[in-house]
Amino acid sequence: MAKEVIQTNEAPAPIGPYSQAIKAAGTLYISGQIALDSASGELINDNITEETHQVMKNLEAILRAAGSNFGQVVKCSIFVKSMGDFATVNEAYGQYFKQQPPARETVEVRDLPKHVNVEISCIAALDA
Repeated sequence: MAKEVIQTNEAPAPIGPYSQAIKAAGTLYISGQIALDSASGELINDNITEETHQVMKNLEAILRAAGSNFGQVVKCSIFVKSMGDFATVNEAYGQYFKQQPPARETVEVRDLPKHVNVEISCIAALDA
């Protein structure tokens, strides 16, 4: 199976030994994104709404680099430090999936990279 690494400067560079995304067998696997601004390298985490929107912008940049978009996303995984933020994260996230939202789970975790409040990964079908 051939695989292609997807990399864009419009999303933050990986902070470890992983790729932003991998394209393989008609599927795009996007690594978990946090609210790092790719231009400044700064965390956008003044509030959970802005943080979630930055995460979604990072996912969108990677989707675009692979020739895809949110309409082709079939699965997302959301990791939050507090389920108390669930409704706020859900409201911001939902703005990117107006029709036919993907399958998803949301999991509360003890901590996340750089101590952010939310991290989201996704899988997109590219053969649509």
